Amino acid sequence: MGCYDCCMRCLGGVPYCSLVATLLCFSGIALFCGCGHQALTETERLIETYFARNLQDYITLAYLIQYFQYVIYGLASFFFLYCIVLLAEGFYTTSAARQSFGEFRSTMCGRCLSLTFIALTYVLVVLWLLMFAFSALPVYFFYNMDATCHTIDVLAETPASINQLCVDARQYGLLPWNAVPGKACGMTLSTVCKTREYRMTYDLYIAAFAGAGITLLALVHCSLHLAVNQAYLRRLRQGEEEEKRRGYDLFGKLQRDREGTLCSPYPINLSDIC
Repeated sequence: MGCYDCCMRCLGGVPYCSLVATLLCFSGIALFCGCGHQALTETERLIETYFARNLQDYITLAYLIQYFQYVIYGLASFFFLYCIVLLAEGFYTTSAARQSFGEFRSTMCGRCLSLTFIALTYVLVVLWLLMFAFSALPVYFFYNMDATCHTIDVLAETPASINQLCVDARQYGLLPWNAVPGKACGMTLSTVCKTREYRMTYDLYIAAFAGAGITLLALVHCSLHLAVNQAYLRRLRQGEEEEKRRGYDLFGKLQRDREGTLCSPYPINLSDIC
């Protein structure tokens, strides 16, 4: 029975909300960083093979892709450490709340640290919302490209109209306007859409977009959980202070009723007997 109580006590102190948020954040960041890194590599290969014949036409894009890959490395490292810290903060606030200021008391430093994490997580939510919107751009580009390819397959019997259906990478800012050819039209575009590189890149961008959404959900969930914990701790602290005031008022009332100081009914020395 003692082992069972110990296990229940340990399980009762686990911050399940913070644990779920941490697992969501880990999975979302892993999906976003892993798929995003590989999708950028495949995008560079597609641009080089089908949309640009000269290295100078896409060298700026190649540098941007390389920089974004470095950013992905930094994001993966930062969120890995930050999620661990948030999980530790969840253990701290949950232990303080469950023990209700008994053996474990919330200090001013701990409260300030928790408020700092709440503010920092809120800022990260706003910034990651921009990243989430940015990750939707390549999905939008490949969606339009896929829709154009589907139209070409439907109109395969009319070659004249097919050649007017194009996807121009220059319109999306991927290439400069003097890039050659810069676009793919007709059956050439349909052939590009049927390649393994295209399908894999499209799927990778969708997965990276989903990973960004999961990470955003985890950050929102974590910030709300930390805020609720702080509100609960504040309510407990106010209840404890109110209980102390009631005790002091009762003690003062007893003093007034006895018209003197109160002494213990079990004194240590006989001279202390009232």
